[in-house]
Amino acid sequence: MTPTYEELTRRVDAPPGSSWGLFGRCDQLGTLNFLTEDRTAAAAGLVRRGATFNLDYPLNTFVPSISGTRPATEHHIFSNNPHHRDDWLDSFYLQSTSQVDGLRHIRHPRHGFYGGVPDGAVAEGTADLGIHLLAEKAIAGRGVLLDAVRYHDSIGDPLTLGKLTRFTPHDLDRVAEHCGVTVRPGDIVLLRTGFAESWLQLPPERRGDRGGGGAGLDQSEEMLAWLWDHRIALMASDNGGLESYPVNRASGWVDPDEPPPPRGPSHNGMLHRPLLALLGMIIGELWKLDELAADCAADGTYEFLVTVKPLNLVGGVGSPPNAIAIK
Repeated sequence: MTPTYEELTRRVDAPPGSSWGLFGRCDQLGTLNFLTEDRTAAAAGLVRRGATFNLDYPLNTFVPSISGTRPATEHHIFSNNPHHRDDWLDSFYLQSTSQVDGLRHIRHPRHGFYGGVPDGAVAEGTADLGIHLLAEKAIAGRGVLLDAVRYHDSIGDPLTLGKLTRFTPHDLDRVAEHCGVTVRPGDIVLLRTGFAESWLQLPPERRGDRGGGGAGLDQSEEMLAWLWDHRIALMASDNGGLESYPVNRASGWVDPDEPPPPRGPSHNGMLHRPLLALLGMIIGELWKLDELAADCAADGTYEFLVTVKPLNLVGGVGSPPNAIAIK
């Protein structure tokens, strides 16, 4: 029987609050273990109309880089005869647009990488915690859309770009109720905040200004408990990190002695650290949810089949999700 998150916090055989070892001593899939063959088979039954929705934005959509560390991808085409074309990419940052964060993306400051994988095993040419494991899993399961944009519009508190909004577990429950869905074990949960749509409407010269903050999951033990106790396999959003920005300093996760990075965002106090490194939950960011959300609102159905097939790059840290929703 899977322990509750509260029970995980009392562990003495592994880092408190971790799922290390629960899925097997050498497990490297984390919460994707909740997505069983039976749950995938049941999700296939959600396909009624055959309508498909692309959940990936094109490469180079988010330029300039939201993180500030990922230059634009360069696409080159060549030919070796007049009737042939081939191509390659330069500066292809695998997490520069719609993405899946694998379990080697973030380590915990105290406990290290998920499952206790040594730091030295996370490098080019090594396989531990690599994104190829997700590709080999070939993710397919029940997806549910939590449309926080429509929910907030309905209560007269619209989500706007640059407005800090921290979603608590209670908020997620309210959004799910508004959408008429129940989150079940093994689900792929998609959270729509409206960030990507609003950001793309800005003129290019304003896209580097993140304003006062952004909407996303609150950094809290209660949020970790909600995610784990719902047995979510993967959670993705249309914003740049799944979680709210800036971080909630009341979480107690911010280390005042941790120096800021020389470039790019600081991960100090982020939900990423316990979520990826301790619980082993896969994260999706900057997913394209607008067309799917419009269809869900039109037919009142917020559940569907989702497939996710990251690049089969051995040892990759992240990847475009190559995700599709099918209704």
